[in-house]
Amino acid sequence: MRLIADGATPTSRLVLVKDLETDDGYVFEPASPLFLAAGDRITFEDGGLVVVRAGGEWLSSAGDWSTRCGPMSLRRR
Repeated sequence: MRLIADGATPTSRLVLVKDLETDDGYVFEPASPLFLAAGDRITFEDGGLVVVRAGGEWLSSAGDWSTRCGPMSLRRR
């Protein structure tokens, strides 16, 4: 499923997130799987993932960045 991480577009259904890949080939891997409820919004701020719950609560998710493109795939950022 394609998720838009602009902080404004809500998810349309319950989603289990194991990793999030950006359009430029980077991947954010949360420290543990993350459940997004319908209506949650996501964004990247200060190098990390932020989930904005439908009720307005902000949650930061710990995790790591890596890349899947090129000769050194899965190399940490």
